[in-house]
Amino acid sequence: MSDDEDRDAGSQIAIIREVYDSDTAHETFELELERALERCIPTIVIEPTTLGDETARWIAVGNCLHKTAVLAGFGAITSGMIWRDTVLVCVPLGTLSLFCTGVYTASWQFDPCCKYQVEYDSSRLSRLPLHSLSSASPVVLVRRDDSKRKILHSSVSIVAFALCMWRLYQVYK
Repeated sequence: MSDDEDRDAGSQIAIIREVYDSDTAHETFELELERALERCIPTIVIEPTTLGDETARWIAVGNCLHKTAVLAGFGAITSGMIWRDTVLVCVPLGTLSLFCTGVYTASWQFDPCCKYQVEYDSSRLSRLPLHSLSSASPVVLVRRDDSKRKILHSSVSIVAFALCMWRLYQVYK
């Protein structure tokens, strides 16, 4: 992205253009994306297909870990409350929830990419200057506040695991 483009957009949008001007173009694309992520630019448009697909998959895996942690945690809490005399459902779900939270925390928590989501809403996409791109299907990342999300899945996982340990203690004491 050139300095002129950055000033024109008011640092609200970064466009990673697909320009193959050297043998190290892919590394250049990755560096531009990394700089945009570190500068916390609200909207990032990724034109190179390979980089866009990799980034979208990375975000999707993080989202999957988050949702699995939350759903398994709620399942563990619910099953722990319903079936008080058995731990056959509660403990595996609580362990899965804690595991997913741990993997997310270790791999995604400090990655600046986890603050972004892929934008699919066509009404929002229509407001972006995508007409000037050479790619027909760029990946658009939008920065979102994920603090509530992290608190939710961490809290649910810890409560679920604690309940499971309590149930194990009650069953085997």
